[in-house]
Amino acid sequence: MPPTDPERSILGKNDDGRRFLLERSGEVNTTPVPKTGMAAFQTTREHRRFTEFADTVRAHRYIGLCWGPPGVGKTLSARHYAGTDDWEQWQTIFEDDFGPVPPRVLEAHTAFFTPSVAATIREIDRGLPTACQRISFAIDYHEHGLVDPYVYTQSRSSGRTELLIIDEADRLKTTGLEQVRDYFDRHNMGVILIGMPGIEKRFARYPQLYSRIGFAHEYKPLTPDELTAVLSNRLPAGNVTDDGGIGHATAIATIVRMTGGNFRLVDRLVTQIERIQKLNKLDGLTPEVVDAARQALLIGH
Repeated sequence: MPPTDPERSILGKNDDGRRFLLERSGEVNTTPVPKTGMAAFQTTREHRRFTEFADTVRAHRYIGLCWGPPGVGKTLSARHYAGTDDWEQWQTIFEDDFGPVPPRVLEAHTAFFTPSVAATIREIDRGLPTACQRISFAIDYHEHGLVDPYVYTQSRSSGRTELLIIDEADRLKTTGLEQVRDYFDRHNMGVILIGMPGIEKRFARYPQLYSRIGFAHEYKPLTPDELTAVLSNRLPAGNVTDDGGIGHATAIATIVRMTGGNFRLVDRLVTQIERIQKLNKLDGLTPEVVDAARQALLIGH
């Protein structure tokens, strides 16, 4: 495969880079690989409720707590609110390769941080200010065309970042939570902690942090009516068959009942449905296709 940018190669003359095959090095991860095959983000009632919650935490500079079962869309909503996907693809290690800062990042003024599974105090101590300061500098870069915290002092200490979202907050141990509280106390920004059901009871055991939580939000699965609308948009009926669309409507109802409003299950099931339709050259959606797709997944077994 030809090089994508040979002018920036780190290889010298007559160097074929085979040492990378021999060294025990980790990933070269300057920019996350874009996710392919993802369905377009759909604004739902729960996402609108999350947006209202995030705007409130951001405006009042409190700590907010968000929880919900896995797969309902908590992380998707948070990343969409912060413009994280666009932000990650915009970042580069080359100074001459900057394009315009993504509009959603400029609108949200929000940093997004996910601790690793074995997050250490050192990782959190470095990760939080790094994530927030880069957003603050990006806003300066957009407005002034340069980044100079000694001239534009508002961006010092992440001063232009208004909200920090911490996903997978369940991974934070006692010392990690104390680190978050300390960071919050030293900065003028809101913080949202996202986790699984029960995290609100766990945090009650940490009174210093718990007393700073000003807002709470439970992220719920989609209602049957809204899920039906989402599925009808992603799996349109197309040409009405001899049954007047009854088969399509029955299939949609089957998916709604089977997934219980869980976004992740819906996405997996729809992917299998599209695969079966493609393999069998089918245009319509029927209960039989849904049942065949279900057999390829763990749900329903």
